[in-house]
Amino acid sequence: MQTAWFEDLIALSETRSFSRAAERRHLTQPAFGRRIRALEQWAGTPLVLSNRAPVALTPAGDRLVQYAVEAVQAMALARDDLKGLHASARETVTLVAGRTLARTIAADWLARVKRKTAAAEIRVRTGSMAETLKWLEQGEAEFMLAYHHPAIAVRLSSAHFLQRTLAHDKLVPLARAGLLPSTGDMGSAKPLPYLAYSEKLALGRLVRDHLINHAQAPRLAQRIESDSADALLEYAIKGLGVAWLPWSLAVGACKDGRLAPVGGKSLQIGFEVRVVRPKRRLGPVAESVWSAVDSA
Repeated sequence: MQTAWFEDLIALSETRSFSRAAERRHLTQPAFGRRIRALEQWAGTPLVLSNRAPVALTPAGDRLVQYAVEAVQAMALARDDLKGLHASARETVTLVAGRTLARTIAADWLARVKRKTAAAEIRVRTGSMAETLKWLEQGEAEFMLAYHHPAIAVRLSSAHFLQRTLAHDKLVPLARAGLLPSTGDMGSAKPLPYLAYSEKLALGRLVRDHLINHAQAPRLAQRIESDSADALLEYAIKGLGVAWLPWSLAVGACKDGRLAPVGGKSLQIGFEVRVVRPKRRLGPVAESVWSAVDSA
């Protein structure tokens, strides 16, 4: 017996016409009639009164229609439930972040997340701080990574969002080793070649605010401006000037001697990296990802 035969009988009971029921079921009338006869053979009793117009069902046919409706509904619920389980197992979590954070802090965090939630499929989308915040607020992402510092603080309602500190980092003035007359000396009367961030970047605003308010800020002559910390890293390695680079991004180049810190520690800028999520309940996979924040 095929469950489709139940749907045929339901259609016949509702239309009271073999032709209309066959049309609803996208069958020819002879094919529809054969399926009704097959259902009668399965039931072991006539289900349709012969030679009646409109079509009428026997008492057994009426009783079977009741069971058929329940069975079809139960199968539909079972299918939807199984689809839901499959969707939960395959739930995709979206993380939004700036390009630099996606390469550094996000990479370290996702490595920890994968160890704890191996089934999670995570989509990483990069953009400016304004863009990532918009995506989070519009429900296009479950998580956002953002810099946190008084000069560039992201204002989020505590009634709608939760945030946790994921890591601490710092911007360090770096140049190719040996570029300056004396490593660590930024007090030269001659302006130093400066590799700057684009003003639209949060890191650019952070460096600019720091230098404006620093009593011993060095004299700088801007040579290059870029909206990519990766690009500034390469320019600094090539000896094109001094750049304030995230330590998480540049630590490798410093360890192997390609870059060296310049200036004192007072010129470094410490900041936090926070992960932000909506306060509402997320999907099971997203919640397991969030649990990896607290256990990090």
